[in-house]
Amino acid sequence: MKKILVPTDFTPKAHNAFEVALQLASRTGGHVTLLHVVDMPTGGGVVSSGGPAGGGTLNDLYAIKLLQVVKHRMYELIAEAQRRVEGVEVQDLIHTSSLEDAIMEVIEERNIDLVVMGAEEPHDWTRFFTESTSQRLIRTAPCPVLTVKQPAPDFKVQHIVFASDFSAEADRVVPSLKQIQQAFPEATLHLLDVVPSHDRDDAVLARINDFARRHQLQHYEPDVIDAPKVSIGIPRFVEQAHADLVVMLTHAHTGLSHLLHNNTAENVAVHAAPPVLTLHT
Repeated sequence: MKKILVPTDFTPKAHNAFEVALQLASRTGGHVTLLHVVDMPTGGGVVSSGGPAGGGTLNDLYAIKLLQVVKHRMYELIAEAQRRVEGVEVQDLIHTSSLEDAIMEVIEERNIDLVVMGAEEPHDWTRFFTESTSQRLIRTAPCPVLTVKQPAPDFKVQHIVFASDFSAEADRVVPSLKQIQQAFPEATLHLLDVVPSHDRDDAVLARINDFARRHQLQHYEPDVIDAPKVSIGIPRFVEQAHADLVVMLTHAHTGLSHLLHNNTAENVAVHAAPPVLTLHT
């Protein structure tokens, strides 16, 4: 996960994502691309400097001034990155198509490994996965998406929760899971399955341990939590484990898919929700 894309609208939530992206890039030897989408009165496409050609109209003058302001804000973020971390290259990119189209185009053109997006602090996990840019990107992006909801000037990860049913779909994301462990070698990896209370925990633990042994995972703990729904069990365990990062599948076999796609009606209060990384299976 070395090529990191951060969409920014210069809001505090976008800055939260930028902070985390810089620290991830520092750990992985990666670089960061900042993307801002401008609502231009004319034309479309990628802009690197200056303004739209062939114009002296008010729209053109407005566009030139707007781009100057945006470039200045971008330079401020790049200067901040140079002060905060060493050896992390930050590039800026201004796009004039829709936000989602711009993100998808940049992912493809630059072979992006990870998108880090800021999001509003949710009152519950159901609301976090309502139909928003973040939610749609989680479903459609061809790369992992990390959603950050709180400031993280010192992004330390000591507890990672990987919530899964540990079926064959989970096998396919193991390379990404190991990359995360390599970035945070000091962290404990909690392999979590949420099961109804009538299921046998010992059988579930055996399945989790088999998954870990087959993939030679290190520094992990198998965990099972009894809950009637995944949308209840995950937040409960995240709070208990003081998790710093949650990893989930976007096409899980059981309740995780329900959580991501069906807008569960449960309201689960999360006062200190950690970043959530979603992986495609």
